[in-house]
Amino acid sequence: MLVHLSHPQRQVEIKGPKRTKELLRELNLVIEAHLVIRGDELVTEDEMLADADQIEIRPVISGGSV
Repeated sequence: MLVHLSHPQRQVEIKGPKRTKELLRELNLVIEAHLVIRGDELVTEDEMLADADQIEIRPVISGGSV
């Protein structure tokens, strides 16, 4: 699967199928600190990702007004 990461900006090719949490572990990313998006849909940590999927991984950013 083609994985787009935003911080730092890069693309990697990962063999599938595998669960979302396995993908994040393989990339050494903290599960709770990242959003995984397939197409236009947010996927959960237990969903299976296929070899043909295009995935985007974004860090969770929090903030607000003072």
